[in-house]
Amino acid sequence: MPLLDAYGRPIQTRRLTERLAEPGMTGIRQIWAGSVASGLTPQRLAMILRGCDQGELHEFLTLAEEMEERDPHYLSVLGTRKRVISGLAPGVVPGGEDAKSKEIAEAVERDIAGHEGFPDLVEDLLDALGKSFSVVELDWSYGRRWSFREFLHRDPRHFVFDAAGREIRLLDEAAPVAGLALEPGKFAVHRSRIKSGLTYRGGLARIVAFSWMCKQYTLKDWVAFVETYGLPLRLGRYGPEATVEDVRKLFQAVANIGTDAAAVLPKSMEIQFERGSVVQGDTLFETLARWCDEQVSKAVLGQTMTADSGSSEAQAKVHNEVRHDIAASDARAITGTINRDIVRPYVDLNFGVPESYPRILLTIEEPEDAKVKVEGAVALAGIGVRFKAAELRRTLGYSDPEAGDEVVGGPAEPAPPAPAANRVALNREAPEPADDLAEIEADMLEDWQELAEGLQEAVGTAVEGAAGYEDLLARLPEALAHMPTALAVETLVKGMFKARALGDQVDG
Repeated sequence: MPLLDAYGRPIQTRRLTERLAEPGMTGIRQIWAGSVASGLTPQRLAMILRGCDQGELHEFLTLAEEMEERDPHYLSVLGTRKRVISGLAPGVVPGGEDAKSKEIAEAVERDIAGHEGFPDLVEDLLDALGKSFSVVELDWSYGRRWSFREFLHRDPRHFVFDAAGREIRLLDEAAPVAGLALEPGKFAVHRSRIKSGLTYRGGLARIVAFSWMCKQYTLKDWVAFVETYGLPLRLGRYGPEATVEDVRKLFQAVANIGTDAAAVLPKSMEIQFERGSVVQGDTLFETLARWCDEQVSKAVLGQTMTADSGSSEAQAKVHNEVRHDIAASDARAITGTINRDIVRPYVDLNFGVPESYPRILLTIEEPEDAKVKVEGAVALAGIGVRFKAAELRRTLGYSDPEAGDEVVGGPAEPAPPAPAANRVALNREAPEPADDLAEIEADMLEDWQELAEGLQEAVGTAVEGAAGYEDLLARLPEALAHMPTALAVETLVKGMFKARALGDQVDG
């Protein structure tokens, strides 16, 4: 029975070691591409987007590539979103608890998650964020087992969609228009899920294209404004005796002095630099360019605080939670593609079809306020709630101390017992243990139920009004401040008084 890929298509192992989508200097998959962004107008942009709607993707994908190359801000925020995911350490979860499942998971960890090209694989697949889809060719090798030499990112302009807009096909000399079906087990295809609908309408480049074009116009006009108003007016003066040739030379000197910063004139002529009224139009261009950048940041990162200037650190921390949601979504999507298109065929080829496949995970840890958490734990510990010290250490990033380590904090070590003045016979009958402490303990626990009810009522009020765990920790100090304390103080005073009296009696 042949091995099948995730879509039920048979895998032909003889083709896995071939490079099927290699580009060339000539042919239908050329490495060269013309420019679309040069001289882009609103009408031209509208034509490119309409063509994209009809499946003509070449010009749109070229524009998406040039947008990254020509705009530092767009390149920066898009790269930030990619590297948030590619910088994560991958983990592998076995498909079961048996020894075979763990063996398969170890192989996936070694040959895929531990592959030196895995971070680049993730970043290449995330190229789909801007262009709506990304294709990586799997360069298989076969020796003692099936493994990967490289993960080769392929130019998306070398692929087309079928008439229904669903299947991605490879352009080839044998099928220059409709393309060939992708070889099963040979390609990893990641599709952007920015929005629902057709894949090629979901790339970020489509969403930010208009803002990007407006910014390019703004920068062009800004440079022209600086050329016109950034330099003083150069005014040449000549006397009535000047000839036409003298006037021509004076004009040439005035025109060139802005770049040459030098001129030679007869005494009868002079050049003056006139500073006219200050023109404030520069702020208009800067404001528009900054606004365009903010729209791009919102589309790519989901917020502007961590990408654009003018925001406080506190604001950036609040907005970073929105970005966390986007990163978590990207991580889920990218691991879904890797597990479907790479892990599954790898396991099938090396171990046969298992009941359950191992999964590669890229986990985004949700940021937490360690200070609030520790303060809440201290407040609860003060009323008798017990915690594991190891969990609090992990919250702060500290490890558990080992034997022999020099430690800071914790209870003081008890002092060694003082040597006895007189030796006591070892066969001496031990006296009956005193029960004074037990008596004090019993007296103080008489009102334990009433004390517990007051504490429970205070904590219960905080729990009922809390929106979540962090909110509960923030509410606890206020709730405990309103807890009735008269009975607790009375009980503690009685116990301390009795203990002091008994201690004075024993001490004589």
